[in-house]
Amino acid sequence: MSALREFGSGVAVLGRGLRLWGTSPRLMLLGAVPALIVGAVFVALLVLVNGHADDLAVLATPFADRWPEWGRVLVRAGVGVAVALLAVLLAVVTFTAVTLLVGDPFYERIWRHVEQREGDAPADVDQGFWRGVLRSVGDSVRLLLATAAVGICLFVGGFVPVVGQTLVPVLGALTGGWFLAVELTGFALDARGRSLRQRRAALAANRWRTLGFGTATWLSFFVPLGAVVVMPAAVAGATLLARDAADAQDALARDAQVRQGGEEALPPPSSRRRPNEDRQGRGHRHQP
Repeated sequence: MSALREFGSGVAVLGRGLRLWGTSPRLMLLGAVPALIVGAVFVALLVLVNGHADDLAVLATPFADRWPEWGRVLVRAGVGVAVALLAVLLAVVTFTAVTLLVGDPFYERIWRHVEQREGDAPADVDQGFWRGVLRSVGDSVRLLLATAAVGICLFVGGFVPVVGQTLVPVLGALTGGWFLAVELTGFALDARGRSLRQRRAALAANRWRTLGFGTATWLSFFVPLGAVVVMPAAVAGATLLARDAADAQDALARDAQVRQGGEEALPPPSSRRRPNEDRQGRGHRHQP
């Protein structure tokens, strides 16, 4: 399948998550509340930073003071875009992590609802509330550091004329979409025993589908109240994305073991249960 078609299939996964607004509106409304509260705080911070983007661009480019006006304006416009992009990139990923943490009981219900509806959900492996919280926070911090590192590279790219105004925003959207997908699939892949590294590997196996889902989610956050509406749907869509990624990763691991004819350990398998089993709970998440 072509990269463009895979990208489109990833966008469609978010659409499948949005359908829950029609089938389970009460559940989705619960998921919208944390996004509304956290989003209001982050929007205020973004407005503050973007309001000073031009001033920051001037401070960052003193070398352009003696340039011709067209060159000075072009470079500083690029830097201003880069400052705003860096702020948005960090804010969106941080917003997602904070919202998932604040609204954990609500988003866990959405995740579990999708798992039970699709069937073959992971078994309950209780690792304790605080241990789970620490692990989630640790994963979020590592993702944020990685986002910051990429964001700084994009910020530097903003100094390049033309590239800073065209290519850098596109790369920023794709980068933000990737990190959003990794963050949002935490519920489903953590429950299947995947570490953060294994989570990234599973999603990378079909990178364009992951980017389609993540980028569509990223862009929807810029629509007024988009984050509030899309956040619970993104959790649902990420569950579907993670289920497919985990199954594909397990199948590849089994095939590799068969070809090698050895007894090497497989990646943590997707522990399954029958859909009619009434065992609830995410591995390390607090129970609502």
